[in-house]
Amino acid sequence: MDAPKPPQREQDYVETERERRIANLVLLAFFVVLVGAGYWLVNAMFEQRVIDDCLAQGRRNCAPIEAPTR
Repeated sequence: MDAPKPPQREQDYVETERERRIANLVLLAFFVVLVGAGYWLVNAMFEQRVIDDCLAQGRRNCAPIEAPTR
């Protein structure tokens, strides 16, 4: 029966090219999601500001609801 190997110390661990590539792809995907969420949030805030400005002027048709025609 083989004896269990002792856990590797952090300084003994060598990162391979494949592991580095996977980590970079994960970070890239996270960055893309983060930028997309930021873009969506900025657009939502801009649209809300336009609606708030419209309502502050006393208008009533600031966010019309589109109904399908029959």
